[in-house]
Amino acid sequence: MKVAIGCDHAGVDLKNEILPLLREIDVKLTDFGTTSTESVDYPDFGEKVSHEVSKGTAERGILICGTGIGMSIVANKFLGVRAVPSATIRTLQR
Repeated sequence: MKVAIGCDHAGVDLKNEILPLLREIDVKLTDFGTTSTESVDYPDFGEKVSHEVSKGTAERGILICGTGIGMSIVANKFLGVRAVPSATIRTLQR
């Protein structure tokens, strides 16, 4: 599976925890950043990941920010992309 992943400065630590787990199960990743906790504009990263999913280059996308709300708003503007914020495994499984 091809997955695009991106985050803002609030999501860097979580993204860095997730990346090795995805690689362990042979997920093909494209990391669109950010790689620093220095403040960035989340829409820049949300747009990159969402564009890849919308055009079919990535089968799935993972967006990480402080609350998930901003990234999901950005992602839902792209054709064929549906995103919701999730704070639990149960929500992600639904």
